[in-house]
Amino acid sequence: MPSNAQRRQAAKRKLERQLERRAERERKRRRLTIGLSALGVVVVVGAAAVLWSMNGDSENTDTDATDTTATDTSESEYPALPDGRAEPLAESVSCAYPADGREPSKPAEPPRTEGILTSGESNTDISVSVETSQGNIGLVLHNDDSPCTVNSFLSLAAQDYFDATTCHRLTTAPSLQVLQCGDPTGSGSGGPGYQFANEFPTDQFAPDDPASQEPMTYKRGTLAMANAGPGTNGSQFFLVYGDSVLPPQYTVFGEIDETGLQTLDKIAADGVAGGGQDGAPALETTLTSVRMD
Repeated sequence: MPSNAQRRQAAKRKLERQLERRAERERKRRRLTIGLSALGVVVVVGAAAVLWSMNGDSENTDTDATDTTATDTSESEYPALPDGRAEPLAESVSCAYPADGREPSKPAEPPRTEGILTSGESNTDISVSVETSQGNIGLVLHNDDSPCTVNSFLSLAAQDYFDATTCHRLTTAPSLQVLQCGDPTGSGSGGPGYQFANEFPTDQFAPDDPASQEPMTYKRGTLAMANAGPGTNGSQFFLVYGDSVLPPQYTVFGEIDETGLQTLDKIAADGVAGGGQDGAPALETTLTSVRMD
């Protein structure tokens, strides 16, 4: 039978293991948060934004993100995003698309702002066909979750804004596997000249809720908006081809069909131009047409 001293030693070792695991989780969280805080943020002290420089606050889009995104993660460590809103939206909503103070990268008019439906025709989701130089990508847009985002995306598509634009960024890190598109300049700094607020899942959290900054899993097949911070959504979006870990600060507005995932897998298989885990895809990918079915 163990002595009191032995029990104390065992308890101490157990506590030390718990504290070490907790510290390691916190280190991972800090590393991820540091990397993700640079998603599209201004280049600081000569270093480019590490992950998604969406909506153009970063000049350099070819930075290798190995140090900040290749964290050893597993699905069990981070919860998946909610499946949908806790409470449904009204039948229609109003949206705001204020000017962002920059010239549009390609001529585009802001979308309408009133009477934006939160369901598709016949209460179905909205189907969009994206033709690319590497194959087709079918999308299903969820305007019941993110109606203002869907409204903007469809408006830009109807104006041929996405046509003949390149998908300028591929990330192949274990915890971030996405293809980024939607910038006519191909630099990661372009946009439509207006911006708008985050929607689902960001708006499911109170602004001061720490959980809104905690890593979560954006599942394979997710379609989400890139941004340079809250309220800076524009035209750039990313397609998730492998489960990716991000805080819930990137608006999810649809999903990718199986054909689209096969196209993305093909692009990802060739990796990043010049090597590394973050940069232009080696298999150059151009959006030739984006149209609602």
